[in-house]
Amino acid sequence: MSTDGLFELDDEPASEPEAGSVSSNAGAPLAVRMRPRTLEEVVGQRHLLKPGAPLRRLLEGGAPASVLLYGPPGTGKTTLARLMARAGDGTRHFVALSALSAGVKELRAVIEDARRRLDRSGQRTVLFIDEVHRFSKTQQDALLGAVEDRLVLLVAATTENPSFSVVSPLLSRSLVLQLQSLEEDELRALLARAVSDERGLNDAVTLADDGEAALVRLSAGDARRALTALEAAADGVQADGSGIIDLAAVERAVTEVAVRYDRAGDQHYDVISAFIKSIRGSDPDAALHYLARMIVAGEDARFIARRLMVHASEDIGLADPTALQAATAAAQVVQLVGMPEARLALAQATVHLATAPKSNAVIAGIDAAMADVKAGAVGAVPPHLRDGHYAGAQKLGNAVGYRYPHSVPDGVLAQQYPPDELVGKDYYVPTNHGAERVLSERLPKLRRAVRGSGQPAEKS
Repeated sequence: MSTDGLFELDDEPASEPEAGSVSSNAGAPLAVRMRPRTLEEVVGQRHLLKPGAPLRRLLEGGAPASVLLYGPPGTGKTTLARLMARAGDGTRHFVALSALSAGVKELRAVIEDARRRLDRSGQRTVLFIDEVHRFSKTQQDALLGAVEDRLVLLVAATTENPSFSVVSPLLSRSLVLQLQSLEEDELRALLARAVSDERGLNDAVTLADDGEAALVRLSAGDARRALTALEAAADGVQADGSGIIDLAAVERAVTEVAVRYDRAGDQHYDVISAFIKSIRGSDPDAALHYLARMIVAGEDARFIARRLMVHASEDIGLADPTALQAATAAAQVVQLVGMPEARLALAQATVHLATAPKSNAVIAGIDAAMADVKAGAVGAVPPHLRDGHYAGAQKLGNAVGYRYPHSVPDGVLAQQYPPDELVGKDYYVPTNHGAERVLSERLPKLRRAVRGSGQPAEKS
């Protein structure tokens, strides 16, 4: 079957070379050549592969089920999907779809082919969909019937939290398994095997301790990245004749480490959350670290600037009235100058906000006011505050009795502003932090003057 956006793999998975044999795909990247072909070769995911665990039962031929594999890149999602196709009697038909290019038409073609195979020979189809979070709701919905009836055993992989990226009906029909980044000892074992295995480098190079440590550090728990960097370093030392992969060789081969950060996935949310919480916690160094991760990963600078502006009001407010100005100025620099120069303004605003005195009085005040409004505490606008700029307004009592504050020397006079139900209600409660210290002293005097002696300020 030939379908745009679709490619078939492993029509008869058991016919592939056994583990440890020389791969016929010698020209493939090292990460592909070293892909595990048996459960015993899998490195990492011990929490899912221990005896009795759901994933291990599936791989050992237990009751078939559709699975959502959720985890960072390079943790074995594609490998596990291939192994599931070999589970049981090893005759399952394995089809892989690219979520980047396939649509509903391709999904229906796979499902129809799976139906014919099941009816004709009893052969089940394992459908592997990589990056399933890139499918639209319509595309995901198209899978539901086939998954429900087990016409296909779905193995869907995603780097995003499926709670945010996969439709609820598909979630409820699938076993959700979260994969974890590989630990250091697992990465070292992976690298050692790739150096010695005849499918890999076949001992053509030697991996020095400092080179191994560098590869482990640079891979950030990503097996594919570790093997790709190893292959690049091996090519370099073979070319120069040294044959030894040490720290210098790794540094020459890997000029810049890609930051593990998915702009559209849960890493996006985790990093921006850590960024804001570091600013709120007054740690400029941590805040700059997370800012750097976003910038290096290519995050939209406008998104960062928007979050800084929100944070300036949410967590600093009037404790430092210049914080919002700094954040807004940084956003203007992003708009007018662009990257990479705008990183300086973003960094300046980040340090300003992180080192500023903090207050959440503004957000607490507006949220309390909105909660009252939603609860029905609205009341009528006092007649003297209503619009009087139209014919007949005064006959209705609108604007009658309004007192103009600028007509008195202090610019503040006793007058009711809120609805009757909210007279004396305090929403804004300044802290003693930064510039709000002055407001905390001035505001009670303002409230006494505005409310008059008979309307004492309510303590909130």
